[in-house]
Amino acid sequence: MKKIFLLSAFTVGMGLGMTSCESYLDINQDPNSPSEENVTTGMIMPAAEMSIAGSYGDFLFITGGYFAQYYAQQFGTSNYLDYSRFNMSPTRSSGTYTQLYQKALNNLKNINDRASADGDWGTSLAATVLRAFTFQILVDCYGETPYTQALDPNNLSPIYDDGQTVYEGLLVELEEAISRVEPSASVCTNFLFPNQSADSWIKFANALRLKLLMRMSAVKDVQSEVAALIAENNFPASDIKWEGCWSDQAEKRNPLYSEEFAPGQQQNLVANLAIVNTMQVRDEVGNIEYTDPRLSAFFNPNTYGNYEGSISGTQYTGTATFNANYWCRPAVSYDQPVYLLTVAETEFFISEYYSRYGSASDAASHYAAAIEASFATAGVSGADEYLSRYPYDSNNAIKCIGIAKWVALAGVNPFESWCEIRRLDYPAFGEAEGDDFYNNSDESFDTSSYEPGTLYTPIQVFGQVGANKLLERYPYAESSSSRNENVPDFPGYTAPVFWAK
Repeated sequence: MKKIFLLSAFTVGMGLGMTSCESYLDINQDPNSPSEENVTTGMIMPAAEMSIAGSYGDFLFITGGYFAQYYAQQFGTSNYLDYSRFNMSPTRSSGTYTQLYQKALNNLKNINDRASADGDWGTSLAATVLRAFTFQILVDCYGETPYTQALDPNNLSPIYDDGQTVYEGLLVELEEAISRVEPSASVCTNFLFPNQSADSWIKFANALRLKLLMRMSAVKDVQSEVAALIAENNFPASDIKWEGCWSDQAEKRNPLYSEEFAPGQQQNLVANLAIVNTMQVRDEVGNIEYTDPRLSAFFNPNTYGNYEGSISGTQYTGTATFNANYWCRPAVSYDQPVYLLTVAETEFFISEYYSRYGSASDAASHYAAAIEASFATAGVSGADEYLSRYPYDSNNAIKCIGIAKWVALAGVNPFESWCEIRRLDYPAFGEAEGDDFYNNSDESFDTSSYEPGTLYTPIQVFGQVGANKLLERYPYAESSSSRNENVPDFPGYTAPVFWAK
């Protein structure tokens, strides 16, 4: 049986303008349908990468932004109003589910099969890391997903494995892939670490292992495994991201920019009052006394030069006051990186580990390192002042870390923020609700009852989620459930995935 490989037109188009990818393009060969004997791992890898980037950097970025209350719906538009109300339908995620399984994971399996047959362990490791990253996304979205029987073209109804089984399998895969490779080993053409050896992928694998283990830590004793990783201290020194591979041309821009910010696109995303009113601190009479410098990196001011955040659950239909010019919008550029895993996230995980199992001083040190790394990612100064205002609190360590991580991931990785909110239960819901902030009948808008560092129930929240609750999982994607007789019964929108139980 022939191997399945899917080279996207988007990837091929990008390759034409990138020196790192020129080697896998042959102008005498149709790049969209090359013969199997001419296909190399270096041709398939960029396609697999862009399938992940297109999903993770667009759909999952947007939905995570609404569910983490970084975003609200723009005045007069309704494209994502359901997300703003904590709703996700089976059809909404179908395209992303298909993209990740049929394109990303199938291509990565093909790469790994070819690399393993050739003893190309550097390329095998790279494919394994991206495979683990993709399956992690699927578990974190749906809770259960095909894994042990997935990607078999002869099995159209693979069983859905529980999330813990998938996570544990991924950890074994990563450990085995690392054990086979030398740090100096070469890796096929790729966008993530162009012209770098397997050492970069080993570090990425270790950071991913840390994330998987810490996600599991509430349901399984993984203390010794995490301790060993931290003692080894072989983590990335810089953020893992796709950058330098975007240009200001159609089909070559950052996925989020292409979807929401490119010329001619409808504008849907505006800042949410939760994140703005947390990063912009006011005194008792309403005057701004401190603004987190990262706010200007994550959001643009409104037409009047101010930072104003909107409310989840409404698009202000019929209002004359709160129009499109009133709210600030996300700061997004055509060449903005797609972040997979940042140094700040790794440091927050280590801080959390020490807060649970080690010393308060070590936890505080890594908390500070996480804040400093977050400011570096945002490209702003001011970490010292932030730490003086919001130091590590050993008496409320998880709350302290959870809120600081939520702020740090705004504008960087909303999907992972939604995951961590569900796991850590911070930010928690405050006493005020969306209806307390805005009344459409008289256009009164007052956020003084909002407590910084909290979430709130959206206006007209999705009824199957309800008040003071977060959407905990996606319903199984229609593109799978309509064809797979082994799809489980959906446990409900507020049923936690395994690591959040």
